[in-house]
Amino acid sequence: MKGVVLTGGKGSRLRPFTYSGAKQLVPIANTPVLHFPIRQMVEAGITEIALVVGETAGQIRAAMGDGSEFGARFTYVPQEAPLGIAHGLGICREFAGGEPVVLYLGDNVLLGGIEEFVREFEASEAAGSVVLKEVDDPRQFGVAVLEAGRLTRVVEKPAEPPSNLAVIGLYAFRPEVFEVIEHLSPSARGELEIADAITGLLQRERPVSATVTTAYWIDTGKMEDMLAANRAVLDTLDRSEAANGAEVIGPCAIASGVVIENSRVGPYVSLGPGCIVRNSSIENTIVMDETAIDGCPGIRDSMIGRFARISGAPEGSRFTLGDHSQFEGPA
Repeated sequence: MKGVVLTGGKGSRLRPFTYSGAKQLVPIANTPVLHFPIRQMVEAGITEIALVVGETAGQIRAAMGDGSEFGARFTYVPQEAPLGIAHGLGICREFAGGEPVVLYLGDNVLLGGIEEFVREFEASEAAGSVVLKEVDDPRQFGVAVLEAGRLTRVVEKPAEPPSNLAVIGLYAFRPEVFEVIEHLSPSARGELEIADAITGLLQRERPVSATVTTAYWIDTGKMEDMLAANRAVLDTLDRSEAANGAEVIGPCAIASGVVIENSRVGPYVSLGPGCIVRNSSIENTIVMDETAIDGCPGIRDSMIGRFARISGAPEGSRFTLGDHSQFEGPA
């Protein structure tokens, strides 16, 4: 079995961070989001992995390398434009080489791993398998319909959802899916939809299994999503591991080279390598590499990019700052 990870989205909802970087490389708990699906694939025994890349291909290649760091081997597959999930999978047909594939969206986080999902698919005769999650508002997702526990259809982003079961960013397929994708037509938004690929398998009377997960999952598409994912991952850390001194209230992720002086950090703070925090208080915040914060008595619910400088921010400040930003409060 091989793996396919899609990394080509533009990340417009995560601007300003994605003006200067790939959204899949934005960190949670000081770990780039893209590392989570890669590590989970390797844990499940999948070491031949295609990374589908778009306009941020150079950054993805530089950050991820050849895969050896993860115990894997990467093949980079260029996608000329974000033409849909099914398109991203379809262009990996040659890479798959007739083997089943696990498809994972590179900006998704599903805690708990994928080993059971992979083993169950391998042991089945299904043409495909999807992971579903109950959500409050399924209109932004592919929505699944189950009848007597069997998947019968998937509807992409319906105005009136037929259920509250969202199709999240983890799938498995046998090679016949490529034949279905080859005959798909673009949707109204100009994309080859993975929902249509699943429907095509069902129309051929090929079963697609479905698992409703209760594990933590989030699509890290917006700042609020990133902060929620940061909290969820930090909650998996041991308090002793997260602690980094008397002024750090766990769970937190404190990278190497961080300086904390006369400050209160946490809970739920990630500080990237080389950050400096002086005379400040921070909570529920992601701070990326080499950023300096001084004289800020109450920063919370924020995302702050790399090489930023913040001083004199008043109590209750909430920031969304990209790389190399600067904020100076009143003297």
